[in-house]
Amino acid sequence: MSSRKLDSCIFALLLLLLLLSLAVLLTLPNPFSNSTKIVPKIFLINSSPSEASTWESIPDFNLLAHNITLSGPSSLSPSVHCTSDNSICQLITGKGAINAAISTTTLLLSPLFDFRQTYFILSGVGRINPRIGGIGSVTFARFVIQPSLQYEMDAREIPENFTTGYVPLGSKEPGVYPSEMQGTEVFELNDALRSIVVGYARTAELQDSDETKAYRKSYADRWDLSYGNAVSAPGVLECDVATSDTFVVGHLLGEAWENYTALVTEGQGVYCVTAHEDSAVLEVLLRANVQSLVEFGRVVVMRAGGDYDRPPPGASVVESLLGKDVGYPLALRNMYLTGMQVVKGILDNWDSEFKNVVTAENYIGDIVGSLGEKPDFRPGSVDNGGETS
Repeated sequence: MSSRKLDSCIFALLLLLLLLSLAVLLTLPNPFSNSTKIVPKIFLINSSPSEASTWESIPDFNLLAHNITLSGPSSLSPSVHCTSDNSICQLITGKGAINAAISTTTLLLSPLFDFRQTYFILSGVGRINPRIGGIGSVTFARFVIQPSLQYEMDAREIPENFTTGYVPLGSKEPGVYPSEMQGTEVFELNDALRSIVVGYARTAELQDSDETKAYRKSYADRWDLSYGNAVSAPGVLECDVATSDTFVVGHLLGEAWENYTALVTEGQGVYCVTAHEDSAVLEVLLRANVQSLVEFGRVVVMRAGGDYDRPPPGASVVESLLGKDVGYPLALRNMYLTGMQVVKGILDNWDSEFKNVVTAENYIGDIVGSLGEKPDFRPGSVDNGGETS
């Protein structure tokens, strides 16, 4: 047989093998088809292993039954954890906005999952505003604010007539609504959903400790700064989150965050707790909603107060920032206690109330209306006596 004929035979044989292989592959189930995708009912998003651990190794459910490694999340926590029936899953994003955004994006683009009916619960520990509540409390947000997205000057160099070194983008002074918007300054969540899950959370019996009781009492002497709520026992609060990649502590910065929250929400938002990652995660979820991968109306943001965002009488900001977080273990415990009631409430009432998204009566989305509706917190959108911020 000539070499040309031999080559032709080999080519024909290889082609036949290729066609047979394709035929076999076509008869196999598609591993990424809708019928085989993981469809969680609840997805927990945490930023650190310590926050995530409050949901793991507990009697209520085993989040470590399935460990799914993805390519893209933080190398420190590359796996998604799910229960045996995949109804509840969890991702640890890593701290900071960059980690949170990239890890969440990787998750949502994975062909292994279908998130179109999933409720996302963002949970973590932050510093609570002593004007709003006591450490150990758990908060549920309607607004998530990014006050760090502003012009910033060192407070030692600001003009005498400035109250803070932060100036909204496009403005010439503090207290003026930003005229240059990037889209992440404000997110508004489904308030009807928040009301339901807060009802579940308030059925939990929150814990307290002698150490945190003593620490809370140290704020009792600052009634002149309206810190009376700082001495309150742990409770479930409805108030809002401010995110920043830096740890913000101090009376002046706390007031700046309060003022900016009120400014960009037209007085509707009440700043009460800090976070690093929530705005980044919400931006990813919102863009995924635009692509019909998730429903932004199925998002819950809960934050527990592990310390205060400003020091007690007689203590310095340095002591408050770098000292022991006496309330952190308590915050983790109460986050679990309330969060479990939320998880059980959603699962127990799935068919009757949660399979279809809870209808929002308020605007949901970002400051620029990316989901097609007009924000209700832009100047002139709320009746405030004919004035705009």
